[in-house]
Amino acid sequence: MTTPPPPAPGPAMPAPGASTPGLLSRLRARGLKRGPSPKGPPGPAVLFAAWGPCGYAPVAPGTFGTLGAIPLYWALSWLTWPAYLAATAALTVLGMVAAHRAGRYWGVADASPIVVDEVAGYLVTMALVPFSWPAAIAGFVLFRIFDVLKPWPASAFDRVKNGFGVVMDDVAAGVFAWCALQFVQLALRLLAGCGTVFHWWCAEVGS
Repeated sequence: MTTPPPPAPGPAMPAPGASTPGLLSRLRARGLKRGPSPKGPPGPAVLFAAWGPCGYAPVAPGTFGTLGAIPLYWALSWLTWPAYLAATAALTVLGMVAAHRAGRYWGVADASPIVVDEVAGYLVTMALVPFSWPAAIAGFVLFRIFDVLKPWPASAFDRVKNGFGVVMDDVAAGVFAWCALQFVQLALRLLAGCGTVFHWWCAEVGS
């Protein structure tokens, strides 16, 4: 009588007492997306790409980078809209150069400490939107959503592993977030109106 072959091994079962890594552990892992320890201290380009201390946050550095962009949005909101757009374009180009150099420094093109791309994407999100804290928070939430979802072409840029791709995927996400923010403002105007009381969704550029 032929002995039946042993059953094929199934998927490994977790050891007793082991548990799936929690959200905090996954966020901390994302904060460690970098190569071997770099040689030497970071230069100006690396610090610019990290947006100062924001990129060194141990958890969710991209979120901290976006938060770090809000003061810059406030400062640029005092400019005329052509100057705002010019400053955003200049920061985007400088961010590409800095991100490329920082990627070589960290050993990973899209290393987690690089957050200048979030700064550029957030400024795109808030373009032509007069500053107010409700608008800043709404733009923050929308940008983070689209930065995580990365709809095309953001997803295509995300696969380009150099400074251009690192920054442009967030710029593309910022365009989607800008459209969503404009839709939110329009919807609130239709539903809640403007009236004589100031509402952030009724503010116009230059007002």
